[in-house]
Amino acid sequence: MLEINDILETISMIDKQHLDIRTVTMGISLFDCVSEDTGRLCDNIYDKITRLAGNLVQTGEDISRQYGIPIIHKRVAVTPVSLVARGMSPDDMVKIAKTLDRAADSCGINFIGGYSALVHKGMTAGERSLIESIPQALTETNSVCSSVNVATTKAGINLDAVGLMGNIIKKTAYLTRNDGSIGCAKLVVFANVPEDNPFMAGAFHGVGEGDCVINVGVSGPGVVSHALKKAPNANITEIADIIKKTAFKITRMGQLVAAEASRRLDVPFGIVDLSLAPTPAIGDSVAHILEEMGLERCGTHGTTACLALLNDAVKKGGAMASSHVGGLSGAFIPVSEDAGMIDAAKCGTLTLDKLEAMTAVCSVGLDMIAVPGDTSAETISAIIADEISIGVINNKTTAVRLIPAYGKTVGDEVSFGGLLGSAPVMPVHSESSEKFILRGGRIPAPQNALRN
Repeated sequence: MLEINDILETISMIDKQHLDIRTVTMGISLFDCVSEDTGRLCDNIYDKITRLAGNLVQTGEDISRQYGIPIIHKRVAVTPVSLVARGMSPDDMVKIAKTLDRAADSCGINFIGGYSALVHKGMTAGERSLIESIPQALTETNSVCSSVNVATTKAGINLDAVGLMGNIIKKTAYLTRNDGSIGCAKLVVFANVPEDNPFMAGAFHGVGEGDCVINVGVSGPGVVSHALKKAPNANITEIADIIKKTAFKITRMGQLVAAEASRRLDVPFGIVDLSLAPTPAIGDSVAHILEEMGLERCGTHGTTACLALLNDAVKKGGAMASSHVGGLSGAFIPVSEDAGMIDAAKCGTLTLDKLEAMTAVCSVGLDMIAVPGDTSAETISAIIADEISIGVINNKTTAVRLIPAYGKTVGDEVSFGGLLGSAPVMPVHSESSEKFILRGGRIPAPQNALRN
């Protein structure tokens, strides 16, 4: 039974503390669209997406209006394109990307994910075609997002794919240089990629999913920060308990929206991703949560411990609120999308090396980080390799969304607009990693992969 205080608290969360549903994402299988003829394949893809997702935006707006809950984005994630376009050329792949973009525009959705390849153990000709087409595809589309999984704990790390992705990111940055190299903000490299993640740029509809599903991603760093502000003298155990209870409330709202969207669209409910996803807005920052725990500035000593506590408490509280939790679920630390992270990076407290350490205990990885535009492809690949190895060894998802901002250097700032925010260009180490990356091959799976 809801009491008046519960209702007033929720209204305050939404009105003053930036609580929202970050995304309602419809996952759509494209396996029944397969055709050896590129034109027919594109037609099938367009028809299926527009048929199933045609009412997604209107449904989201109706739910938002009825319940007073902001739903920021409505998105679609499709089967990894490399799996339904095997044997096609890079030019054919770009045609498919443009079809996805056209379908997204027709449905009015914000982003469409799934321009993706899974190459953690090897690479087919079709997967190479898709990867090679990524720079052009992201340059010539507006809504398409791309991801490449280069490692798993079971398979190890495909260093050939890691090396290739450094060059792909550099080329994408160059082709979108007139827009702050924004193409790289729509491209993410994964280890242990989840198949039901509703958040871009890494969302795709996994091979183990059904024909169509609704996944919801919640947010609410501002709500957690506000809750901690009311307990300035709490010890760290009490802080963990406060975060758990707050995450429970946030996730219950996500569960409500997911169930309602599922009912109205007549599509099965998949998962709630209970990640704390920040925005550039003041008061909606994961970094500020860590500072509420007692850090003078995010990035100083103690930051990794505070983030570990936050991530664990969010998972525990959210898991009590929904029987179907999935995706990434935890705390995101995208630099450009978090006002507190931006401030910490600008003053030098938060460095690339510290961010890497933090990713060992959070939900994603090195996310939305701008580096100098003249950073070499091999250095980018080495940064990816470092981050991906954390995921492989720890049997968790990690990812890299790095922006070598063309024409920018350390101290400059690059702006992407909207939820993507802006990022200070952060320094990288000048010493070369080229010989390591050019060795190629595959880094073997760790001993903890042998679990069967």
